[in-house]
Amino acid sequence: MEFQVKFKVNETLYLKNPENSELGKSIVQNSIELIYETGFESFTFKKLAHKINSTEATVYRYFPSKHKLLTYILNWYWSYIEFISKLRLQEIKEPLKKMEKILEIITHNDTTQDSIEDYDLSKLHSIVIAESSKSYLVKEVDEINQEMVFSPLKSLCNFFGEVIIQAKPEFPYPKSFASTLLETAHDQQFFSEHLPKLTDNHITKTEHKKYVLEYLRFITFNLIK
Repeated sequence: MEFQVKFKVNETLYLKNPENSELGKSIVQNSIELIYETGFESFTFKKLAHKINSTEATVYRYFPSKHKLLTYILNWYWSYIEFISKLRLQEIKEPLKKMEKILEIITHNDTTQDSIEDYDLSKLHSIVIAESSKSYLVKEVDEINQEMVFSPLKSLCNFFGEVIIQAKPEFPYPKSFASTLLETAHDQQFFSEHLPKLTDNHITKTEHKKYVLEYLRFITFNLIK
């Protein structure tokens, strides 16, 4: 199935809505490509402008900083994960099976074949694994949070928490566990790929997503079964 999805992204993250023009969409799409290729630290608006055959001033007309551009991209991703999770869970009645599907989705082991017109999900997932914490692990996080820019992440964790409560109503930490699962999915894959001795992935050095899924299954179903 091929489909296009549109999400309302917090307006404080941009100066001009990139979704309203082909140039704006190109800025976001090529930002994903460039951050994937170079990493966020090496990513600059000068390099992005060169990639899209434009000027830095043009990029700055859309985004005031590369931090807000990264957060914009992440907002889209969190909204997409919530959207696709709700879509997949519609036909699932049993809470534990819902949790299994959530784990497959956040580790990108979901085998349903969908094609998203907007962005390269594989590269976007790699960016989330390596760079997402740089959006909120900053000194100004409290001020940034007042602008509600982390609402999609909070909404996603709240939704996962609701499923956890369905599976085990007496579980005392649904939101904390939801955010832990999400962060662990990213951290463990990063470690498995780059710092494997921080993991127990001794079976294979390539199937990182499968390893992370098995690990999350173990801790999840030992806690909420």
